[in-house]
Amino acid sequence: MSRAGSASGGHAIEDYAAVGDCHGVALVARGRVDWCALTAIDEAPVCLRLLDERRGGYLDTRPTRPFDAQRHYLSDSNVLRTELSTADGTLACTDFMPMGRHPQAAQEDTVHIVAPHWLVRIVEAVRGEVEFALAFEPSVDWARHPAELGGHEHGVAWQGGALLCDRPLQVRDGVAGGVFHLREGERMTLVLAPRLPPDPARVLASAPRLCAITRAWWEAWSARSCYAGRYPGAVKRSALALKLLAYAPTGAIAAAATTSLPEITDGAYNWDYRLCWIRDATLTLFALAALGYHDEAERFSEFLFHHATGDIFPTQILYGLRGERELTERELPWLQGWRGNAPVRAGNAAYRQRQFDVYGEMMDWMLLRHALGSTLDNAQAALLRRTADFVAAHWRDPGHSFWEIRGTPRHYVYGMLMCWVALDRAQSLLRTRDYEPVMSAIVDEIERCGVSAHGCLRQRFGSDDADAVTLRAAMVDLPLTSRCLEATIDEVVRQLDTPRGLHRYRGLRGQEGLFVACGFWLVDALLVAGREDEARERFERMLAQANDVGLFAEEIDPGSGAFLGNMPQALSHLGLIHSATLLEIAERKGTGALHGTHAHRLHHALDVMDAGQRDPSRERARDREAVLDLAELGLG
Repeated sequence: MSRAGSASGGHAIEDYAAVGDCHGVALVARGRVDWCALTAIDEAPVCLRLLDERRGGYLDTRPTRPFDAQRHYLSDSNVLRTELSTADGTLACTDFMPMGRHPQAAQEDTVHIVAPHWLVRIVEAVRGEVEFALAFEPSVDWARHPAELGGHEHGVAWQGGALLCDRPLQVRDGVAGGVFHLREGERMTLVLAPRLPPDPARVLASAPRLCAITRAWWEAWSARSCYAGRYPGAVKRSALALKLLAYAPTGAIAAAATTSLPEITDGAYNWDYRLCWIRDATLTLFALAALGYHDEAERFSEFLFHHATGDIFPTQILYGLRGERELTERELPWLQGWRGNAPVRAGNAAYRQRQFDVYGEMMDWMLLRHALGSTLDNAQAALLRRTADFVAAHWRDPGHSFWEIRGTPRHYVYGMLMCWVALDRAQSLLRTRDYEPVMSAIVDEIERCGVSAHGCLRQRFGSDDADAVTLRAAMVDLPLTSRCLEATIDEVVRQLDTPRGLHRYRGLRGQEGLFVACGFWLVDALLVAGREDEARERFERMLAQANDVGLFAEEIDPGSGAFLGNMPQALSHLGLIHSATLLEIAERKGTGALHGTHAHRLHHALDVMDAGQRDPSRERARDREAVLDLAELGLG
């Protein structure tokens, strides 16, 4: 199932698959739940073995005899089925977090979601007879304190939740479980909940119905995609991964589902990504909008205008999922980290950085939102004007890198070119030409200090180091010469390329993995440069490195192909969707159609995608099946 073993303890990162309900998320490997945050992606998880094999909580149902594991998602859903096969029989574990459309929501509504915040596992024997061991140990407050388990008629409970089971469980040394036998056709149901429900027996009996509703919701959401290119499986799986990271209560989008999975083994590059980066979220919304999903964009705009406004917009580069601005970074020294790679961190000090690229990403997204039919009210227009004035006044100031390098602010070329983008998009939105002189000055400064003697974009002033993020210049319509783009592509490849993908910059080359999103950015830049065959070959090479269920982490080890970094990663999956969309536009309309802004490319994307392949009657049927009325089920 994975390309890397676990001899050093713990599952390989690529062994994990994710399930969730647009509130919480769980990661599962070989039938073991090693990460589970039930009510919110960024809460202290009840299952934490991903980050500590000694004391982290987990839920496991594994055969007592040697077994092989195979898994897949059920159709176009985030319902996971893992089959554990022994010589005597096969045990199937179906994992999902129940969710559905709100009974009062419109049929087309994909953002108002009902979720009881449970993780459900249905264990059934599908062949022969299987003996298996059930073991469950919960984490409390990041495993700082042991859970005090108490048994009850339908499972166990502790101060932070409950595990329901339709078979009696034993408790010993803080672990609940037992050894069970299932014959073909028999099943056991487990429900992990943040609190003991009033009627545990009814909850357990409702599991099959909850599974059907959850699967119908995901299938109905997937069916709304208008993608009709060569890579439907990869694109749908990436879209489903992105939707998992959208926090339904506010519309914020998490950068990843986990914290502290290392970018460098035996190093300190372990960061918390369970937060909302404005840049990543706006790029996610372009990826989803290109597939025909618009509700998520409006929900995110509500989040931004409610939480990210001040004198300028946004006030910082990342926020908590409920709009929190103080994201103090702290280390949890009692946890070992994944395979002993400490530290484990909660919070991220990058929220204090000033990255000028975020203003360009924001304005580019606002222009895209306008292309989808949204308008600015007077207060919003005034906010954008203040932001553009701020950028016009401060674009020469040093800032922090796209990569959040911790240290002295510098003049990063990508940040400067995104200042140009911010002013260009502001002019379109505000219907003004007031910023033309500043925009010309920015281009002159980039050409004077940001382009090397080889004609390529530098990482920063005074250095000829390549940076893969400069490949994104191909996407922003900056008035640089085509030769500059070609030279930037060639220099990035020369300095940073490997057979598996790109390093992001030279500073950590040879120590960290290959950044997945950078491989897709190279595909995009090659397409804009007219090198379509090379771009498609690169894209398909990247696709081949997904894990067995189509997911990506942040990085890939250049030697083994093992995953590194947090998982699943929004930037990786949105990069895949973006490249797949551009490949389709280029094939149908030519690479010239890729020039311009995201708003231009969105128009082309929606034009070339064949909505005629959708089946509205089937969508309506799945929509009806996707309603979750907890009161009707007796669970409310």
